[in-house]
Amino acid sequence: MDDKRLQSTLKRIGVNAIPAIEEVNIFKDDIVIQFVNPKVQASIAANTWVVSGSPQTKKLQDILPQVLGHLGPDNLDNLKKLAEQIQKQAPSAGAAATAAHEEDDDEVPELVEGQTFEAAAEDGNAAAA
Repeated sequence: MDDKRLQSTLKRIGVNAIPAIEEVNIFKDDIVIQFVNPKVQASIAANTWVVSGSPQTKKLQDILPQVLGHLGPDNLDNLKKLAEQIQKQAPSAGAAATAAHEEDDDEVPELVEGQTFEAAAEDGNAAAA
């Protein structure tokens, strides 16, 4: 499909540009497709999102510390499942850390207004120790 035809179709379904998007990450198994400063267009009514730019493919474990703060509580269960899959693929990696914090994994700390998830997690770990 040529660019002119694609743009015509997107215009017809009401896709609008969404400005100031710094980064888009698409998660697939243990791979992340990352777009930095992409062009993003969307039509919520048509359930259509368009992300264009130069993608980079990275491993989840390489990008995880950077995106952890961006994940909402809805995505924590998915993240936990992905971590379990990665751990099964490399059982020796992080096994000691998992055993030490096994009880803490099931509880998600509550956020106080203005507090980041990382700070709440550190407070929760300090209280559990």
